[in-house]
Amino acid sequence: MSSDAVSQTRAWVEHAVVGLNLCPFAKAPMVKGQIHYVLTDTTDPRVLLDELCAQMHALVEADPTTIETTLLIHPNVLVDFLDFNDFLDAADAALDELGYGGVLQIASFHPDYQFDGTGPDDLGNASNRSPHPTLHLLREASVDRAVQAFPEAEAIVENNLRTLDALGADGWAALQSRWRP
Repeated sequence: MSSDAVSQTRAWVEHAVVGLNLCPFAKAPMVKGQIHYVLTDTTDPRVLLDELCAQMHALVEADPTTIETTLLIHPNVLVDFLDFNDFLDAADAALDELGYGGVLQIASFHPDYQFDGTGPDDLGNASNRSPHPTLHLLREASVDRAVQAFPEAEAIVENNLRTLDALGADGWAALQSRWRP
């Protein structure tokens, strides 16, 4: 399962995140090999929180030209989306407690991701649907640079909705076959 979860996540980044341009900022770190994929096999949310904190420390200490961003993949814990969503409060609190507010941010991805106010089958949810529950650590400085380079960053969500709508449910299902566990 370990290597499968990482390879599935890599395929999702390549084919969905970058391939559909769901995140216009993701291509450069992917091409340069600066995305750090970390897998934890834990089934305990407390252990996951400890691992998340360790990865925050590691990312802050790492040279950005080597590791720009980290994806913490956790296929065996927080598999229920509501539990995962609740965990994000603890993750953000840990980020602040470590003094990394304004330095790092956490983005969240889950196979059953559902934006507030949407139905479970709303295709717009696919923009945050990954093969496995995943916490994405980003450097704030990198986000700031990316937003400056892409002056209409607020248009990303609308572009994603148009892209996913044009792809359709069948197209999304076909694309998922490239990484589906």
